[in-house]
Amino acid sequence: MPVLSSALVRVVLLAAPLDASALSACEAGTRHLELTEDTPGQELAVCIHPGLSTSFLFDAKLGRVELSGRERFRVMEDELGFVLVPTQAVTEGERVPVAVFFQDGAAPVSTRFILVVHPSEAARQVEVTRQPRTFASYREGEQQARAEARQCWADKARLEARCGEQVGLLGLIAQGLLRKGGISGKDILRSLTSRPGNTLTSLQAISYRSATARMEGGREVVRLAVELELKNNGSTPWTPAGAVLVGPNGVEWKALGVWSLGPIAPGESRRVGVEVETNEEAARGVFTLKLWGREASGGSEFFDGVTFP
Repeated sequence: MPVLSSALVRVVLLAAPLDASALSACEAGTRHLELTEDTPGQELAVCIHPGLSTSFLFDAKLGRVELSGRERFRVMEDELGFVLVPTQAVTEGERVPVAVFFQDGAAPVSTRFILVVHPSEAARQVEVTRQPRTFASYREGEQQARAEARQCWADKARLEARCGEQVGLLGLIAQGLLRKGGISGKDILRSLTSRPGNTLTSLQAISYRSATARMEGGREVVRLAVELELKNNGSTPWTPAGAVLVGPNGVEWKALGVWSLGPIAPGESRRVGVEVETNEEAARGVFTLKLWGREASGGSEFFDGVTFP
């Protein structure tokens, strides 16, 4: 089990900032939708994910809700909204229509949504008003946006203070992730298996584990990373957009970053890296790496048998 070999220098690239274009719109907080008499009959896309709840709140009483394939959801309704939780019966990338009809018959009498099954994220709350938002509503939205901006700046300041504006190995040292044995690497190619239906296959596979670091508030974390040499067996280029690491108990750990030198052309291979932050206990066992690409038509790629040093 090598410790901090020269080959591990590549893994520090995973600490680079994420490309904002890769962030999912589903990660936003409360979403506001205004309906007026002149509102065109467009369908609002809302991301959902199995096991995660999405709430729909309205300022007018509902007459009925028509949800396609309702048996595949857990649904709780009242006069002013509903909450739905998709089960595992929904399929990634599937688009499920929802029609909502209001009791009073005033225009618009209904609205429609398209529920898009996302590989990892879900919109948590959608607020719908049938008249232009009041000043108080705009003020509330402005205050929420400012609060989120302040939180982003605070998170940025903490990260800069933690790393001392250092990158690469110095950044890991600043975070305490090179203490007590540094970073360990492990060749996992023999244990790694690509599921049937995958477009990608792995030619090389190495997993990494950092030392345990104590963060602010006494929380202890470890960094896990997987570096794969992936070959594209499909007919179109494939570019990584996101990833989760699924633990032995089914818990998903969202990737801090997904790194690649660019798209993987058909018939070619390229290195892809994924990094996750977790705790010491959760880092044990055999994991599944789930990757998905930017291409709308592409599904997820599953690699079972991931273990760490």
